[in-house]
Amino acid sequence: MNDSPITRFAGATGQTVSPVQPATAGRPAVLSLSIKEKAALYAAYMPYLKNGGIFVPTNRTYQLGDEVYLILTLMDDPTKFPVAGKVVWISPAGGGSRQPGIGVHFPGDEAGLNARKRIEDLLGSALKSARPTHTI
Repeated sequence: MNDSPITRFAGATGQTVSPVQPATAGRPAVLSLSIKEKAALYAAYMPYLKNGGIFVPTNRTYQLGDEVYLILTLMDDPTKFPVAGKVVWISPAGGGSRQPGIGVHFPGDEAGLNARKRIEDLLGSALKSARPTHTI
């Protein structure tokens, strides 16, 4: 599948990613990720990163260190969390049983901290689960 600005990538149940704007020279790609279910949020969240992070399903090619601008919507909350992050994990298409996508590390700024806090509030005790995720 080719992620163009008009396609949607339906990931694990409860996730939708819309590439809003592809990356151009000097500008990060803009992605919109909507997670509707707690299980999908658990599978996508990356709590072991310093500022937290999230797995974004995509078939588009990224490099480690690429900047992306993510518009994150969580569960039934109408609030959109705009986060400018960096790619720190890559699961390439055709990589076996893993879902293709990227891990985006949240920045240490207010936007990143707000996204991390909201995710951890939603996950609560599920953060201690040993269930597998999209990354580890």
